[in-house]
Amino acid sequence: MLSPVIAAVDGSAESLAAAEWAAREAVRRDRPLRLVHAWNWHPRQTEGEPANAAQRHLARRALRHAEERVGGAVPGVHLTDEQVEGPATAALVKAAAQAELLVLGSRGLSGFTGVLAGFVAQGVVAKATRPVVLVRTGEEDEHVPAGNGGPSIRTGHRDVVLGIDLADACDEVIEFAFEEAKLRRARLRVLYAWQPPSAISLGPGDIALVNDPQRAEEWQGFLHAVLAVWRDKYPGTEVLETVVEGRASTALVRAASAASLLVVGRRLSDRPTLPRIGPVTHAAIHHVGCPLAVVPHE
Repeated sequence: MLSPVIAAVDGSAESLAAAEWAAREAVRRDRPLRLVHAWNWHPRQTEGEPANAAQRHLARRALRHAEERVGGAVPGVHLTDEQVEGPATAALVKAAAQAELLVLGSRGLSGFTGVLAGFVAQGVVAKATRPVVLVRTGEEDEHVPAGNGGPSIRTGHRDVVLGIDLADACDEVIEFAFEEAKLRRARLRVLYAWQPPSAISLGPGDIALVNDPQRAEEWQGFLHAVLAVWRDKYPGTEVLETVVEGRASTALVRAASAASLLVVGRRLSDRPTLPRIGPVTHAAIHHVGCPLAVVPHE
């Protein structure tokens, strides 16, 4: 059985947007879509069957609303749903392990609507071993706007943007970005941001006499070399290589303003009890407006 695209729903507008985005992604990937609602379970509380019945009713209503949204927007998707019990973060991390990818609303899942990138979403991103996509409400349509400035499904997709770290260029992250661009028939923009070394960061024998234009050219050549094999694997995908000087988080937020999807990597921690998402991914979660894919890697 093909692993599904899973979307977490909680009744919020953000989770409905995530469900619609996930449905389109499932059709692109020729995968089934599973809608999951995780309702909180507190083992130390003895709330009794009436409370459990109420929670199940709310879960069923949230799933029904999501099914209606998905059915109207993407009628061709193969759809199932599931209720899972337990703390939301743990339940969704477990669900993600069975998924092609997991899709969450960028806020609202924590129960504190209005808190940017709710605690649950951040916790899942930090712990999941499969790709996680965060979607904001209003950003589920990835197409270039129509001539009147409104949304359109007849125009092409906006660029997929990949934020790459040339010091740790991971195949899983690069392949994910190329595949997403291919599925959308979109251009892939690969962005690397570099900063000049400081006197403190220079080691013995390091030379700091190369001027910035020459250093930028060197990084551009390095980026081109890293992507050469991927260009060969995806000959039909147009690739734009961009090297900029500055902070990676700032450059990615700026580049993502006109993107259909931003892809970043997250290194899996050697200490699972202390999961980290990294400063660049953290900034992207809080400041990027387009859907954000966080791809874990060794």
